[in-house]
Amino acid sequence: MDAATAARTLFFELTGHSPEGHWSAPGRVNLIGEHTDYNDGFVLPFAIEHRTHAQVGRRDDGRIRVVSTFDPIPVEVALDELDALFPAGRASVPEWSTYPLGIAWALLAASGRTAADVTGVDIAIASDVPVGAGLSSSAAIEGATASALNDVWELGLDRVALAKAGRVAENEAVGAPTGVMDQMASMLGETDAAIFLDCRSLDTTVVPLGFAEAGLEVLVIDTGVKHAHSTGGYGERRAACERGAAAMGVPALRDLQVDDLPEVQAKTDDVTFRRVRHVVTEDQRVLDTVRTLREQGPRAIGELLLASHASMRDDFEISIPELDTAVDAAVSAGAVGARMTGGGFGGAAIALVDRDRRVEVSLAVERAFADAGFAAPHIFTVVPSAGARRDG
Repeated sequence: MDAATAARTLFFELTGHSPEGHWSAPGRVNLIGEHTDYNDGFVLPFAIEHRTHAQVGRRDDGRIRVVSTFDPIPVEVALDELDALFPAGRASVPEWSTYPLGIAWALLAASGRTAADVTGVDIAIASDVPVGAGLSSSAAIEGATASALNDVWELGLDRVALAKAGRVAENEAVGAPTGVMDQMASMLGETDAAIFLDCRSLDTTVVPLGFAEAGLEVLVIDTGVKHAHSTGGYGERRAACERGAAAMGVPALRDLQVDDLPEVQAKTDDVTFRRVRHVVTEDQRVLDTVRTLREQGPRAIGELLLASHASMRDDFEISIPELDTAVDAAVSAGAVGARMTGGGFGGAAIALVDRDRRVEVSLAVERAFADAGFAAPHIFTVVPSAGARRDG
């Protein structure tokens, strides 16, 4: 059963009737630009074909009820109780439900509406975005739910506003200190293109990737090692970035250039310096990747991908042996380039490979994992795809 059908079936089991509408939003792969988003920097993600589906119907009692294939037990609250639930009371509901409930809370605030202005809703959610793989299954849930409620509640918010609401939900309702990249990619994605995002201004530019024309595919190597953004490692990295910006007297690391790094080193401890160096050089790599794609095409970005991985491994220290093994094995087997993607501490790597070498590269990675004594990775391709939408 595909995810859309699973969500529809779940809705019928919950309510006894068919839904009024069907919305979906994709996960994303970040081609390059990791941990730059919350430093007001640059990122280059693309939406993927794996999506989260939300089947939605109205109810007349002012309540919101959510159910998902993650947990068969529905979660139900009154819409006028959402302000009490977030952020202080989030521990009183299952963690998965803080994503759709948090979106409802954030959208009401963003639109200036109150619970009395909107109808109650039932929402059934199913997804084929791998969870914990660094493909932003969370932003897909937020995007599908936000798109649905924006329509059902006739809020009239644009896609950027919906992405911002997703960030508020993730930061304040879920408690994960992430930036806005994932939500923007999920809302704004386009076929065969990446979204070049300035995380300070939220200006976006569609950048054609040209993978298909060049005979290239993006291979995702899911290590199976789960990560959780709301735990300590992510927050520690963010705090180090804030220390570095404060030491340099700038609002965010976005305001520093590579030429400023010697001064950063003189003013900070070694760990803070290396965290800053990753972000500053990663911002430059994003700009270089956009320019290289436009001027030379996708086959020329391999070294930038590898440099990004090395920086995350050595300076930001968010890689793990499984991710390093995946990158090294893919490149040794002929990948154009490879890097870990996502927040780190687990999740997935991506490899840009020739279409006719996909099997060869996949087998090489599987052998390397077996030789290292790691659990077998889950390897699959992703295709740059469209963003959030109403499907029915």
